[in-house]
Amino acid sequence: MAPTLAHVTDVAQTLWPLSGAESWDAPGLIAGDPSAEVAAVHLAVDAVAATADEALELGAQLLLVHHPLLLRGVTSVAEDRYKGAVISRLIRGGCALLAAHTNADVVADGTSAVLARALGLRDVRPIVPSASAPALGLGRMGELPEPVTLGELARGLQELLPATAQGIRGAGDYFARVQRIALCAGAGDSLLAHPEVLASEVYVTSDLRHHPASEARENARIGGGPALLDISHWAAEWLWLDVAAEQLRAALPGVTVTVSELRTDPWDFALV
Repeated sequence: MAPTLAHVTDVAQTLWPLSGAESWDAPGLIAGDPSAEVAAVHLAVDAVAATADEALELGAQLLLVHHPLLLRGVTSVAEDRYKGAVISRLIRGGCALLAAHTNADVVADGTSAVLARALGLRDVRPIVPSASAPALGLGRMGELPEPVTLGELARGLQELLPATAQGIRGAGDYFARVQRIALCAGAGDSLLAHPEVLASEVYVTSDLRHHPASEARENARIGGGPALLDISHWAAEWLWLDVAAEQLRAALPGVTVTVSELRTDPWDFALV
């Protein structure tokens, strides 16, 4: 007999406790009947029309995503709006929707930890440790086994991450030797001024806006600070899905767990 959605939700919240979520976040069960059975779970970064359709085509009873669909308040879920259309499509198809967001960022096998591991960093620790558990927290920092050039690091990331139109943007000397790395999978410009980031040689994150990036670059020229590598938000967090899937398979034997390979990065092309 397949577990109930309530049980699967409990498992998810054991793996990624809601207590670890940021105060502004909205993870957890978004839609679905807690008493319904779940024989198959499909994982994706984003709840969009394509991943909802994919989940239904695979026969999943749960679409588990990283980004909460209803993070920002809505006043309607009418189907002439994107969010309403996705939720209605899932409900009609008997597929629940659950999100693990910042609560999945801070854990030992969270989004930033997975990226740090993929890069082969050593002595890894959070940039912003949790008050209750110093080994947990936002972002990660550590050292490469050997120094590489900034350009080599960027190309290594290009090989690790799924391709996107954005690619990888860098600020700093392409040929500078670097070893101390700070990173934050997803949007991380809020940590640009953090002492641990400033003490690193490179900061890898996503969604760097003009003014914060420009200010960080100019401050680095005056008083020191890291080079910047700006990677796709979706690509950085997509790496986590395989790890999350393995954790769910171990916790839910007999449940089929699949991972979406659809690119939900919003950009289709770039001209240079």
